[in-house]
Amino acid sequence: MATPLWSQRFFATTRGRIILLLRGASQTVEELAQALDLTDNAVRAHLATLERDGLVEQRGARRGPGKPAFIYALTAGGEELFPKAYEPVLRELLDTLNERERPDSVAALLRAAGARMARGIEGRRGDLRARAAGAAEALNDLGGLAELVETEREYWIQGQRCPLSALIPDHPEMCQMAEALVSEMTGMEAQEHCDQGALPRCRFVISKP
Repeated sequence: MATPLWSQRFFATTRGRIILLLRGASQTVEELAQALDLTDNAVRAHLATLERDGLVEQRGARRGPGKPAFIYALTAGGEELFPKAYEPVLRELLDTLNERERPDSVAALLRAAGARMARGIEGRRGDLRARAAGAAEALNDLGGLAELVETEREYWIQGQRCPLSALIPDHPEMCQMAEALVSEMTGMEAQEHCDQGALPRCRFVISKP
């Protein structure tokens, strides 16, 4: 898929280069300034504009010997700047499946696909916490930006964004595929509690034995 001309021009600008750097990894102002050969204040000015436009956001802080440094990351809106060929392909596939199959058959196919994906991923060994961490990492590899949160009775896998965000509003059944992936990787029955709103976010809970 060819990159539109407007994208080529935008990504050649300083703000576009910041977007590209943050897509690779969340970074601090100092790290961005070093990569771009700019002053910290110049980077802060560009970040303020990108935050205003909903493309980047502060996400925690990194502690060091001095003052904590804020970490910046792309928002779901920032991710939408990048063309994704899988979206139209998956949308057509899901539309066709829903036209030809019963909802329970579509759900079974998606769950089977999620379990099959999990079986090809490393990180399904160790205790429950290690397996849950492996499942969170698998969602990260798919673009979910997930973290593992432990409570007294449960493990929560919570994503800051959904790797299939463009599809979820029309096809929330896709969450069942991710639920099956988490279940297969942890060896426990995961429960899906995803936010399927305007900015979908992954959320799965695994009860401790």
